[in-house]
Amino acid sequence: MIAVFPTTRKRLVLALAALVLLAACQTVGTGGGPGINARAPVPVALLVPGGSPAPGDAAIARSLENAARLAMADLQDVRIDLRVYATAGQPDQAALAARQAAADGAKIILGPLYAQSANAAGLAVASRGLNVLSFSNNSQIAGGNVFVLGPTFENTARRLVSYAASRGMDDLMIVHDPDVAGQVGRSAIAEAAARNGTRIVATGSYELSQNGVVQAAPGIADSVKATAPDAIFFTANTAGALPLLAQLLPDNGVRPDNTRFVGLTRWDIPPATMALPGLQGGWFALPDPGMTQQFNTRFEAAYGAPPHPTAALAYDGIAAIGALVGKGKFDTLSVRALTQEAGFAGVNGTFRLLPDGTNERALAVAQIENNQVSVIDPAPRRFSGPGF
Repeated sequence: MIAVFPTTRKRLVLALAALVLLAACQTVGTGGGPGINARAPVPVALLVPGGSPAPGDAAIARSLENAARLAMADLQDVRIDLRVYATAGQPDQAALAARQAAADGAKIILGPLYAQSANAAGLAVASRGLNVLSFSNNSQIAGGNVFVLGPTFENTARRLVSYAASRGMDDLMIVHDPDVAGQVGRSAIAEAAARNGTRIVATGSYELSQNGVVQAAPGIADSVKATAPDAIFFTANTAGALPLLAQLLPDNGVRPDNTRFVGLTRWDIPPATMALPGLQGGWFALPDPGMTQQFNTRFEAAYGAPPHPTAALAYDGIAAIGALVGKGKFDTLSVRALTQEAGFAGVNGTFRLLPDGTNERALAVAQIENNQVSVIDPAPRRFSGPGF
């Protein structure tokens, strides 16, 4: 039996549970953004989880700051005055840091990392018209003056469902975690299916424990056999139920070579996941692997260690700010400017911020073959109108 469900779940996943964070979406209109003097260094506040007692937060904070400075070095004819503020990974400290950044003259805030902290920071500076480009992937906090830079379930679901539809997969099943993250993922898949004219023929879930998955697997397999979906979409990640589902469903007669397994999360992290027999032939989405590798190589050469996976978001934030400042306009950090349709070039590929505070990222569709990742549909390099 494969052991799953470590006692500590990743905080980036836990952050999705904060449904109380909707308040930030209701505080600021669509005008926002202080004016800048593009001929002088533009003050940018970077909020990182420095000072946090949580294991790993100090390393994440360093990685985010290093990535931001690497991006600054790549800017041409644009000067950024980066001011770094520690949030200790706590909402109250994030709010204090955001208010201090505003008092210090920041024109935009990059970060913080966790959803509750990002929401608190946005609320703290809403009356100042200061926009917040958070590293969160929680679309529940997006809106008003708060944007999320992290990859969202909605964006990933649209990419994968669209690709599945293009391959003639019209009948889909959703197997989801029962927690808030799983429910958000389920809704994202259902919405994407409706957009693409495909059908959700069945859904399945389980108690979020090893025994819960074991008990639920036969019933989920029975639903697959009864409805014959072309593909099963999973919301579970590699640190949770996914490895067990990948073992138990084939054990119960669900053959991945007949019903495609598709995941909303990265199936290549950790690499050992790619060796699971049940995931062979499965699909998931990821940023352009070539561009990601280039960034990782440059970062390690500059700082002597690989970047944290979130570090690329700090680079992307600075790259977007730099691209806008380079236009030399007074209102270049307004909501209208931030949500320009053309988007921005990031180290993980093209991305753009949407008026609702979420984002759209160019993603590749990958398949696991012989325990390795193979890109079967490359990430688009540019946007063509309202969507890919």
